[in-house]
Amino acid sequence: MWAEESVFYQIYPMGFTGAPFENDGVLTHRILQVLDWIPHMTKLGVNAVYFSPIFESDTHGYNTRDYYKIDTRLGTNDDFKKVVDELHKADIKVVLDGVFNHVGRGFWAFKDVQEKKWDSQYKDWFYLNFDGNSNYNDGFWYEGWEGNFDLVKINLRHPDVKEHIFKAVQSWVDDLGIDGLRLDVAYMVDRDFLKELRYRTSQMKQDFYLIGETIHGDYNQIMNDEMLHSVTNYECYKGLYSSFNSMNMFEIVHSLLREFGPENWTLYKGKHLLSFVDNHDVSRIASTLTNDRHLKPIYTMLMGMPGIPCIYYGSEWGFKADKKDGDPALRPHFDAPEWNDLSEYISKLAEVKKNSKALNYGDFTSVCLTNPACVFERNCGDERVLVCVNAGDGDWFAGFDRGTNRALDLMTGEEVELNGGVNVPGCSGRLLKLL
Repeated sequence: MWAEESVFYQIYPMGFTGAPFENDGVLTHRILQVLDWIPHMTKLGVNAVYFSPIFESDTHGYNTRDYYKIDTRLGTNDDFKKVVDELHKADIKVVLDGVFNHVGRGFWAFKDVQEKKWDSQYKDWFYLNFDGNSNYNDGFWYEGWEGNFDLVKINLRHPDVKEHIFKAVQSWVDDLGIDGLRLDVAYMVDRDFLKELRYRTSQMKQDFYLIGETIHGDYNQIMNDEMLHSVTNYECYKGLYSSFNSMNMFEIVHSLLREFGPENWTLYKGKHLLSFVDNHDVSRIASTLTNDRHLKPIYTMLMGMPGIPCIYYGSEWGFKADKKDGDPALRPHFDAPEWNDLSEYISKLAEVKKNSKALNYGDFTSVCLTNPACVFERNCGDERVLVCVNAGDGDWFAGFDRGTNRALDLMTGEEVELNGGVNVPGCSGRLLKLL
């Protein structure tokens, strides 16, 4: 499918456009700012955009008020349709955040319950207890997401709730033209709902792609032929930055072998997880890494390992932000995109990744491994690519025999002679196609 040959770009629209945190109800056409970034995305080499929540909400987007209406702070449905159309013209697919586990306190059906209590026809849309009370003194208790009572858990087993959501998704496909969804907190979403969502969306649009947010556990529970196509690879997210900061490549290679290695017990062999070095919920990678010189090799690792790489807006030029300073710091507004040496490097990686069958579909074999450096091979049968990463300051000669003495450096286009291995300069990465 298209997603498996893509490099994703994540935009958090509320922060990206500089929208106020509280919904002020003032219609402002901020989402059209994305149009000015399309040339940047094209230059960067991305061919899919994942938008964090864009629908009417109380504050940050994850507390939905209306699944059928683009948030007033961002603009109108027609505004977003224009954005989607222009992205499609640039051969960029569009994935939206599907926030279906919970809604905001401003959600119209919940407000009906607040007003009418027992007499509300929507009381069974939520998990309520009229013998209790809420933190907000509603006169009834309700279940919130992980104790966050501004996020009201909805009953995804209720037929009317499901139809309301499925009709919304149908409108996103028909009226807006989207190509997929990223399911918020997918690990908590009712499994039968996920099955029905997979079936329904497969009927709406051919190759409609579903990605789920997962953190811990066995991802196969919701990433399978009946539910989601892909999930977020948080295991390797931690392994990526930790391996560089501790100068211990054994950690990330262990995770990659556990997930994609040659053994029969490998967890996710042949599957395509969404991989990332940062996103809207965690510190920027330029702040997480203790050595700025590790930015290029960590992106080499991201593009070279199995999975679908995703770049978070601003990180392609090394923007810094720390989670301890709060979520708004991670989700800023920029007047315009920036371009520097890191951006240029990532753009070259993206082009190599998209156009390499081995990097898109190849298996994973560890070839050479030391504390500060590693080489692994991606092999799809008719193409073999070596991914070489050196976090050390000095040059490293990686010694190996892969049955040939010739390779093509995919970043430079130059042919390389392999004399028992290859040299990898300090704090760098190389992608070598075996000839």
